[in-house]
Amino acid sequence: MKLFPTIAVLAAVSAMAVLQAQAAESIQAKIARGKTAAPPAVAADATFIDVSDATGKVTVLKKGGNGFTCFVGHPGVVGDDPFCGDAAGMQWVGSWMSHKKQPANAKPGIIYMLAGGTDWSATDPWATKGTPIHEPPHWMIMWPVTASSGLATAPKNSGTWIMWAGTPYAHLMVNQKP
Repeated sequence: MKLFPTIAVLAAVSAMAVLQAQAAESIQAKIARGKTAAPPAVAADATFIDVSDATGKVTVLKKGGNGFTCFVGHPGVVGDDPFCGDAAGMQWVGSWMSHKKQPANAKPGIIYMLAGGTDWSATDPWATKGTPIHEPPHWMIMWPVTASSGLATAPKNSGTWIMWAGTPYAHLMVNQKP
């Protein structure tokens, strides 16, 4: 029985259905999802962006004026959850997405993920498979932090811990809504 070709076809059809659903989603729906990531006072005048899964093209959905940028995310995609960051936080994200040796931000950044999030790993910044971790509502300080601080380095549902400890992309996870 040749099961592999059948599974490959089903996976391709499923991926196409997700992409079509994302393309059909209204700008207002995407912005509404993005707003769930930040406190209302931050989301009210933030810039909202969408990044194409297929091409990486950034589309500005709504221009804001408070210095925060909210990525609207794509439902059902691990590690592709809505978040809102200040300029330094977004610079950190840009460095991470480009696989730079270390983040380029020269001061601490803030990123909100108040709708929670998912990721492939709590220890590897660039993991792309495995058993996803599920993060509760949280906000992050994007600045080097070390395990010598005494903080936990494993995911927690409450309190504070260090994600990606021991890497240049280690950052502080604060599991609560501010």
